[in-house]
Amino acid sequence: MSTAIVWMRNDLRLADNPALFTAAGSHRFVAPVVIVSPEGADDWAPGSASRAWQLRSLAALGERIEALGGTLTVLTGPAAEAVVGCAQAIGADAVYWNRRYEPSHVAVDEIVQRRLESAGIAVHVLPGSLLVEPDVLTTQSGGAYKVFTPFFNAALRTAESLPLPAPERILAPPTLPRGVPLAALPPRSGDVPDIDRLWTPGEVGAETTAGRFFSEIVDDYERTRERPDIDGTSRLSPHIAFGEISPRTLKALAEKVVRCNGECHVSEDAAAFTRQLFWRDFAYHLLHHYPHTPELPLRRGFDVFPWSRDPDALNAWREGMTGFPIVDAGMRQMLATGWMHNRVRMLVASLLTKDLLLPWTEGSRWFWERLVDADLANNTFGWQWVAGSGADAAPYFRIFNPVIQGERFDPDGAYVKQWVPELEGMPPGWVHRPWSAPTSVLAAAGVTLGRTYPHPIVDHAAARLRALAVYGSIRNAGR
Repeated sequence: MSTAIVWMRNDLRLADNPALFTAAGSHRFVAPVVIVSPEGADDWAPGSASRAWQLRSLAALGERIEALGGTLTVLTGPAAEAVVGCAQAIGADAVYWNRRYEPSHVAVDEIVQRRLESAGIAVHVLPGSLLVEPDVLTTQSGGAYKVFTPFFNAALRTAESLPLPAPERILAPPTLPRGVPLAALPPRSGDVPDIDRLWTPGEVGAETTAGRFFSEIVDDYERTRERPDIDGTSRLSPHIAFGEISPRTLKALAEKVVRCNGECHVSEDAAAFTRQLFWRDFAYHLLHHYPHTPELPLRRGFDVFPWSRDPDALNAWREGMTGFPIVDAGMRQMLATGWMHNRVRMLVASLLTKDLLLPWTEGSRWFWERLVDADLANNTFGWQWVAGSGADAAPYFRIFNPVIQGERFDPDGAYVKQWVPELEGMPPGWVHRPWSAPTSVLAAAGVTLGRTYPHPIVDHAAARLRALAVYGSIRNAGR
């Protein structure tokens, strides 16, 4: 009558959950356990938006576990005390969990494992969050990959595609420690988006979103995924971030999207989506090998980068009041929904780090607080990529022009008008550059620059030249 604990973290699902599947197949009783904010001092504890999502996802997970005969127990406090205490209270002889990669989490897991093993309780750590484990792939010289394409080619040959089924039954132990009701856990302080109106957190929501993507959207994915004015992306990122659906499951679904023209093969659009899953793996590969990068640049020449300090400009950027419509639309979309289109994420990051020369860490911290899909590896990689300080980084001379980008990817201004209603009356030809519009056009649209909508916070042309000079002076440093 053996009993096991499954410590669930960013794997809030039943299907393709190696720790849960293995424990359920090896023990009579299984106790799924969650520890909410186990280490209060962790600088990367969930932000207000992702914490709100987490609580909803846990409620959904608890319902699914109960349907299989089990109970999800929510504990608080330091992880080692919570897990060891729970194991001793229910007489568990083993604890299972899926591996994590964030530096602070790795340190916590090591402490918990030592404490459990010292108490005579077996620990089983399984890979369950990536397509390829980050320490499996190395370059020919034995180091970490810093360029995506060779990483992708190697990972594609190594990755497994077959996801595991969900357990058929999860039998709760006869006794369980008193858990904490989710309703008693307050959200973190701070404004949160209207998640319930916009999303369905949990495994069912993830499966529904994936089903819609692969049945209705994937055929146009390559053509539409860069367009924020079109519903052309999967919208799966928060579900993936919380492990409500696994990358292996998504890869397997993508491989079923087959097109036949003489020979049958996975469609180019589905293959493009799969490539994005490997970009996620690449971010984790980098975080694993360079655990300092959430706080410090990968390219050490950027240690002495002359970042500016301008609180007013930073606040204008945070609030979506920069005077660049597509940037402001993206920032306001994030504030309202907890999500931002990926193309626009690059644009708002470029404006912050290159036009304003404000530190990328300010941006990464704000994203961490405001995004429901906040993910340390991907957040770090994305910001360092745009800032030029990371692996496979954007060339120092790539400074996105927010006007050209807006006109290219939001040609009618529909995205801007949705999130910046002050510009709703602007014609498409002027909506991305209202400061250039004739007075008559502004008057007809009800726009008064400096009053109803701000002037641009910076002259992009001049800012570009300044950034080129600064970046150019260190472009070969720290490589």
